[in-house]
Amino acid sequence: MNRRKLIGGLAAATAASIVPVGSRRSAMAVQATDSAASTVQAGPRNLITDVAGLKIGQASDAEVRTGVSIVLPDKPAVAACDVRGGGPASRETDVLLPENLVQEVDGIILSGGSVYGLASADGVAAWMGARNRGFALREAPGIPPSPILPTACLYDLANAGDKAWGEQPPYRQLGIEAVEAAADTFELGTAGAGYGANSGGLKGGLGSASAISRDGMTVGALVAVNSLGSAVAPGSKQFWAAPWELDEEFGGLGTDELAAGPEDYGRAMRPRANTTLACVATDVALTRVELKRIAIMAQDGMGRALRPAHAPFDGDIVFALSTAEREVSSSPLRAVLVTRLGAMAADVLARAIARAIYEATPFTDAGVPAWRDL
Repeated sequence: MNRRKLIGGLAAATAASIVPVGSRRSAMAVQATDSAASTVQAGPRNLITDVAGLKIGQASDAEVRTGVSIVLPDKPAVAACDVRGGGPASRETDVLLPENLVQEVDGIILSGGSVYGLASADGVAAWMGARNRGFALREAPGIPPSPILPTACLYDLANAGDKAWGEQPPYRQLGIEAVEAAADTFELGTAGAGYGANSGGLKGGLGSASAISRDGMTVGALVAVNSLGSAVAPGSKQFWAAPWELDEEFGGLGTDELAAGPEDYGRAMRPRANTTLACVATDVALTRVELKRIAIMAQDGMGRALRPAHAPFDGDIVFALSTAEREVSSSPLRAVLVTRLGAMAADVLARAIARAIYEATPFTDAGVPAWRDL
């Protein structure tokens, strides 16, 4: 079956039910056509912040060669996550299970530093608590709220940065600096949680991308790529994600060299120093169960953009978040809507991974080249 025709049919079935918050459908929702999903385009920034109601903050430490990124919604947001890697380092992911009490998060943190990086959430929690942001069953004088901050970390401890921090790892302070820097625009490549990352024998980094459907739904992705697998085909500069590229966002090199033997992975891989962390977001109001399905589907973006993905050495995790700026009907077509959003999320995540490698700059003394040096 033709994929574009299938997704186009799903788009036509659901578009009429999508309503921007505070608006009448006829005023802002674009009417569906049979080709609705074939005209997906990148958002104006081509960043996750094209999703209304989101900012990104990040900070890095050049000496340590590490960093932190935070996805910061304007208001508490429903979220879910899916873990596929064999070596995750995470915090508060069980909070996201649908049967648990708190249904919204105050932010999602991606960090370098492996287990040490989990302390980045301590800094963000302290910053938010001091500003009375977080979950509380009831407000009471002298009792601070509890910010809900699911966190995941990648392994960048062996990248030749100065890790002689003794009992004072830098991550708590980096978390504070990241949340204070939250903005609509942010740097890609050697930045934030991807500052010290490597990927399949090349310099890894931080990537982002977005897509807007013809009927106005927005999906974005933020990813820190520190993968075992490679984002490029063996012996080539072409990205595995090239079939999903928009507007030559990672060089427009095409697909004619995308081939590999069963065990031909290209550059030397570095087991035990891996993990790809991602957050996908949408402006469509969704439940936690629906977001869980979107997180599962978005994992396919890693499989499209990295070879191999989800290895025992990776701690791959995808968070999914809704800013709820656009409401949809509760008709049976919601399952079709979730299918469309999940497919978009996978495509956007694949593009964001390629952009992370494309934008990365190398450390002069680390012995790992950047893609631009190939």
